[in-house]
Amino acid sequence: MHDKVSATDAALELLAEICADHGPVLFHQSGGCCDGSSPMCYPAGEFVIGENDVLLGHIGGMPFYISGRQFEAWKHTDLIIDVGAGSGGMFSLDNGRERRFLTRSRICSRGGDA
Repeated sequence: MHDKVSATDAALELLAEICADHGPVLFHQSGGCCDGSSPMCYPAGEFVIGENDVLLGHIGGMPFYISGRQFEAWKHTDLIIDVGAGSGGMFSLDNGRERRFLTRSRICSRGGDA
């Protein structure tokens, strides 16, 4: 695990609301297909984690993954999960809530091995 993801208070509040409705969830950082580059939120057990996916860390106690290929491109970046107005990704649990998860980033001095 790389512990390269954090969340704002607003994201943790939305996550708590979603978990209250759906139980445990997991996140996967979208690679830009279909729903842009949004962090996607799924019920735990309903999204298959690939052997090349990387666990970046946890937010609100829920795991957050990214594809290995995307991790290589972003390994010097810390992700900050926040909330904005609008609809979430088509298959993401934030869809239909008038708020959606979004990813902000911070370039860091440590690499992917930190």
